[in-house]
Amino acid sequence: MNAALRQALSPARCPSGGLRVSIEGEPCVLRCSGALWVLNHRTLIAADLHLEKGSAFAARGQMLPPYDSRATLDRLEAEIEALRPATVILLGDSFHDSKSVARMAPDDAARLHRLAAGRDWIWLEGNHDIAALADSVDALPGEVVETLSLGALRLIHEPQPGERPGEIAGHLHPAARVAAHGRGVRRPAFVTDGRRAVLPAFGAFTGGLDVRDPAIAGLFAEPPLAAALGRDKVHALAWERLG
Repeated sequence: MNAALRQALSPARCPSGGLRVSIEGEPCVLRCSGALWVLNHRTLIAADLHLEKGSAFAARGQMLPPYDSRATLDRLEAEIEALRPATVILLGDSFHDSKSVARMAPDDAARLHRLAAGRDWIWLEGNHDIAALADSVDALPGEVVETLSLGALRLIHEPQPGERPGEIAGHLHPAARVAAHGRGVRRPAFVTDGRRAVLPAFGAFTGGLDVRDPAIAGLFAEPPLAAALGRDKVHALAWERLG
């Protein structure tokens, strides 16, 4: 990490294994789960859950294990229990398609309501779930918005071109490839330069786009930090080390 990037991010290791950074002056933690914890606002942000992706594929005859929603909600519940956020913001594409809410198992739907109880719960619209959210206002906890401001941060599903100070986005499912144990390993990753950030997908059945792809790298004027998710640590990777 070069000196300018280090100064912008002020990175520090957390006891949880997460990486504390500054994004447009807001202290944040890049969590091992792929969620972003915004400390001063006690807000947990997760992008691209893609709930019911497995059942969407099954409906088209492509069988995937039908446990993705349960696995994703397990991870989300663990983060909520660990952090006790005042607010949870889901950054778009929380559901995989327009019928996902109707396909959810009753236990999973009830768990969403339990997780939202006693805190603000906000769904941002994404390209996959805008219809699902519109059609399920009465069935889901919380509120639905298109974009949202949080202190110096500007939350949106799809990152916008040009300079966007404070932008926190998802949509692109960034992933970084690094060499480990004699082989290449590809892991979901945060990408940030201290001005803006793209979050990894939080969902269990989500793919990834290489962080060096122009759709991601082109958002940053200078090489950013790629922070790859490990089992118990977020690994800060120098751009030139990416394979």
